[in-house]
Amino acid sequence: MGQLYYSHQIISVMETKYCLGLDLSKKDFKACMVVTDHEQDIKVKASRTFPNTTSGFGQLWEWAGKNRKEEIPFSIVMEATGVYHENIAWFLHKKEVDVSIMLPNRTKAYMTSLGHKSKNDQVDAKGLAMMGAVQKLPLWKPISKDIYQLRALTRHLEDLQNMRTRLLNQQEQVKYAMYSVPDVEKSLEKTLKAVDKQVDACRKKVRQVLHNEKELSAKVDSMTSIKGVSDMTVAVVIAETNGFALIRNLKQLASYAGYDVKENQSGQKTGKTKITKKGNAHIRRAMHLPAFNTVRYKVKPFSNLYERVYDRSEIKMKAYVAVQSKLLGMMYTLWKTQSEFDEHYQESVESRDQEAKLPLSVISGGNEKKVAPEGSEATLGGNPSDRSAEVPLSVSQI
Repeated sequence: MGQLYYSHQIISVMETKYCLGLDLSKKDFKACMVVTDHEQDIKVKASRTFPNTTSGFGQLWEWAGKNRKEEIPFSIVMEATGVYHENIAWFLHKKEVDVSIMLPNRTKAYMTSLGHKSKNDQVDAKGLAMMGAVQKLPLWKPISKDIYQLRALTRHLEDLQNMRTRLLNQQEQVKYAMYSVPDVEKSLEKTLKAVDKQVDACRKKVRQVLHNEKELSAKVDSMTSIKGVSDMTVAVVIAETNGFALIRNLKQLASYAGYDVKENQSGQKTGKTKITKKGNAHIRRAMHLPAFNTVRYKVKPFSNLYERVYDRSEIKMKAYVAVQSKLLGMMYTLWKTQSEFDEHYQESVESRDQEAKLPLSVISGGNEKKVAPEGSEATLGGNPSDRSAEVPLSVSQI
């Protein structure tokens, strides 16, 4: 997208396209179709409300076809709204249409940039359509049935564990209260047993899905070869990243999980740097315990990182968060390479990296004889080191 300037003429190079914005709710959704012309202006073609049902999807498709007069690119943009967008997204994907599903914080930032002060379904649908008309958005791809099932199970397991924690806290309060209430104690104990039973059943089902396919099972075994990482942690990471389908590098993975660092520096002011936490909270929650385990078991790359960060910051949680990020990156690498974790290999890599940063005199023990190229100032008796203290020659200067 852009413009080429020749004298006083402006030649538009933006391709004309239709874009349909959908703002969804549980009962219905607002649709707004816009079109960009050769002058790069955005015009609203039509807007309408449809029921969020299978029949409503068919009505939308028929209505969109009537308002598309030309055979030009056509895309659809919607906002992620819990699970209410999933059925229509799948319906449109089967129609072989380009579908983009955006996170609410990104659409909000775009709407703010347009200067919109009001917020309602119609305005949101128009904003989504305009966003798709002027930006190249990532296309949505549906996840497989196994991954979808795994995500539902791991999130349900998380809810059950939170419920169990609340029940244990209530049980503790009742136990040490001034007056005992036997009926409440029995009810809590009965409910707690039922929840424990569901937790065990859910974990069993998760393991069944993980080892249902031979290829997936092999990758799970690779990731759990790290001491301290359980199959439940691996299940959460696989489910929330869709098997790392859209992850291309470690930096992108850290950003997706919310481990990317937010700087706070302006002029002479230098504030605290923090992780953004603008990512998948389920992954960060799942990585919390494995980070503790790898440090406790002294798994070298992670325990060494913990010690370095803690020595520098003197904040334990900051060091553990650094371990979480590194551990997540290692799990991604093992998933891609389908190899087992080798603690000694990682340790040797770190040693080589640190050695490469040392001065050559330190690496060789200080006895390395330095020979200058023939004909240089050093060979002609003009070596500056003859008149000053010896300066170690670093690797980067060779």
